[in-house]
Amino acid sequence: MSDWDNRESRNLNEGSVKSLEQRIAEALREEVSLQPYDPNWPNLFTAEAEFLWTTLPHTIVKRIEHIGSTAVPGLAAKPIVDLLIEVSSFAETKKEIVPVLESHGYDYFWRTDVKVPYPWFIKRGQDGKRTHHIHMVEADSKWWDRLYFRDYLRIFPDDARRYEELKRNLAEEYPNDRKAYTDGKTEFIVALTEKAKRYFLDSDV
Repeated sequence: MSDWDNRESRNLNEGSVKSLEQRIAEALREEVSLQPYDPNWPNLFTAEAEFLWTTLPHTIVKRIEHIGSTAVPGLAAKPIVDLLIEVSSFAETKKEIVPVLESHGYDYFWRTDVKVPYPWFIKRGQDGKRTHHIHMVEADSKWWDRLYFRDYLRIFPDDARRYEELKRNLAEEYPNDRKAYTDGKTEFIVALTEKAKRYFLDSDV
């Protein structure tokens, strides 16, 4: 565990654990609602990425990618644009980025409901509904494998349709349980990501 992880743990243990747990629980109970693909989603990504590039220090932010279902043309999705951002370190992110984004109204979580915790931000519209998820990870994170998954679905529509069918079934079964919805997709995502890595790494694509 890094020094920053230790400091974060101490801060949580000094009185904010309960509120953090409550905030995470509330976020996970928000409605899972899929919508048909919206061709404006890439524009929303571009606008958000441009805002972040101009607002955040380039010494920390190294790249910004559009991930998730809104990054796959034709795929139904929750109307929330996911951005994956490479940062130089979590310590610098905590110090330099969290205060800036919180001042702009973003919800910040040190996300612990995943195997490797990381800084996560939610941006909301004026109606309080989520519009963007911002995942900040370091260069060696397994999250970058999601680019293989994204790019594979862009090329192979049959697999994209199978993924959409799975998501619709899970959204119907778990309309207010985002964790169960996400967990239900894991096996499919892991298997297809491995297939995608073989496809891209073993070919000249």
